[in-house]
Amino acid sequence: MGLKDADMPPVDPATFGSLPTLQRQKTLVQHWGEFGFGTPKQIHLMFYVPKIIFYAIVGFALAWFTTPELREIASDAGFKYAFVQPVLYMKIMLFTVFWELLGFGGTMGPLAFKFSPLIGGFLYWGKTGTLRNPPWPDKVPGTAGAHRTVVDAGLYWAATILSGLLVLSGVFGDSFLGLTTLENGQGIIGGSLDNEALTINIVNPYLLLALVVIICLAGLRDSVVWLAARSEQYLPPIMCFALLGYVDMIVALKILIVCVWVWAGVSKIGKHFSLTVAVMLTNTPWAPRSIKKKAWKNYPTDMRPSGFTHFMAHVTGTIAEIVLPLTLLFSTNSTITILAALGMIVFHLFIISTYPIAVPLEWNLFFMLATFWLFIGHPAFTDDAWGGITFGLGDASTPVLIAAVVAGCLFPIWGEFIPKHISFLVAMRQYAGNWASGLWAFRNREMEERLDQNIKKASKMQINQVAALYGEEVAEIFIQKGVSFRMMHYMGRGLMSLHMRHTPSIDDYVIREAEFVCNALTGWNFGDGHLHDDRLIAAVQELCQYEPGDLVVAFHESNPIHKDYVEYRVIDAALGVVERGTFKVADCVEEQPWLPNGPVDHVVTWTKPGYTAPSDGSQYVGWESKLNG
Repeated sequence: MGLKDADMPPVDPATFGSLPTLQRQKTLVQHWGEFGFGTPKQIHLMFYVPKIIFYAIVGFALAWFTTPELREIASDAGFKYAFVQPVLYMKIMLFTVFWELLGFGGTMGPLAFKFSPLIGGFLYWGKTGTLRNPPWPDKVPGTAGAHRTVVDAGLYWAATILSGLLVLSGVFGDSFLGLTTLENGQGIIGGSLDNEALTINIVNPYLLLALVVIICLAGLRDSVVWLAARSEQYLPPIMCFALLGYVDMIVALKILIVCVWVWAGVSKIGKHFSLTVAVMLTNTPWAPRSIKKKAWKNYPTDMRPSGFTHFMAHVTGTIAEIVLPLTLLFSTNSTITILAALGMIVFHLFIISTYPIAVPLEWNLFFMLATFWLFIGHPAFTDDAWGGITFGLGDASTPVLIAAVVAGCLFPIWGEFIPKHISFLVAMRQYAGNWASGLWAFRNREMEERLDQNIKKASKMQINQVAALYGEEVAEIFIQKGVSFRMMHYMGRGLMSLHMRHTPSIDDYVIREAEFVCNALTGWNFGDGHLHDDRLIAAVQELCQYEPGDLVVAFHESNPIHKDYVEYRVIDAALGVVERGTFKVADCVEEQPWLPNGPVDHVVTWTKPGYTAPSDGSQYVGWESKLNG
């Protein structure tokens, strides 16, 4: 990966588009296996590094300088006493919500395939007429429709402005709405301060609850806004701030963050996660090419995960992500707690350093702060700074413990067993390599161009964004590398296999990664396929008026933890769902990303009456042998 120049695959841009689809994918996948996406390193160093530094400095500065009480405490007692104040943590969290709502957080910039403009955010959600995605339009009255109205834009701006104002607001005082386990509603930070009482400062709890309500109302109208605010991560803690006393609040926050980690670890148990680690490792800008090659069994001919990758995935990844958080939650030993906290901080720092697709850098940075603030700043072991007060599981009231555990486990369990009902983000399945996904196939470039011609949005489709910078031939290579990203996961192999049957010839169609399409159409996507399922396709069809066969989408749900297969559906934009069925995860994992043996087996369980797939896929069986022969 060059500092200023992209690492280009070894192809002639002028003839690349004329190669068969699977041959193109083989070339691009093998190039990814050594160079990753090929992004110039200066984008990492000169854009993303300054961005998260700016986020950290501005977030802390706003929290610090808009709260005189923090500076007074730091002056009288020392910075560590100001650091443990909940108002500091609250305001940095609220600033993070504000940052994400504006569009400056995850899925921003070139690594998220945003080139011009670099963000989605307010450019989409603050305007009327853009596409929205109501989660339950048939069940929640008043939420149907695919276009943003004044109500939607108003709710978005209300949530964004209120989250920003709360960062700038003064403190509420020395009491909580909930019952406190500390004396007189105040925190006793004693010991070294001769038991001097210091007020526990918080943000106005009534306004915190108002923010929760507004974001949820906005989410009922558009799940994109709700997820973009990372509501599954931040709204439960905000409610804890508003409703619980201090010790109960801290313990509940510990349980919630541990649930995020542990359930993310559980979601990685399976055949799919090693593929994710291989893709992430080979896209890491600082990793030497020799290490990247070791991610594969026998690069470049056998690009299935190696033993080294399996170790990285399930020992330093899955096991660590389950064991270290549980250690933090149950440990009352200072040394063990500190070591476990450092382990989780390093864990998130490593994720940041890999610059994963969708680049959720701020979220990882905030979790590093949360780890230190919760488990070291509010320890379960005796600390003189707290005058003997501890923040362990045994220090909270029983109803709060039960409620926190239920809140932290209900949706992850639901998402593990019935993933089609819930976003993988709400199910805490980050980075698992197992989420609903899709591939869109356009009959030709003219059909793809209709998206720019007929749909109101702030960005052109990615092919046109990149073409404006480098020309269409080079742009086509990079956009198709997005498809390669999907093919390097098990999902892409199953989806491409479906297109081998449901297009007359995939070599004549324009194949696009659905997540990138969604990003341009809605301004945001973080891997949640439910944002570009039947509902978005129906909205696109309403505006673009495709004929049968003009746009064919292969889509599948996540793999439930107790099953060895995923459910798929094939959607013709003009006809609706035309086929349903299943394919096995293991079959996809064992196949090479470029499908040299032809389509992965799948079982058809339903076909739309009168519909017949235009191909049986047999022309792709053994295509690589035929080509070489």
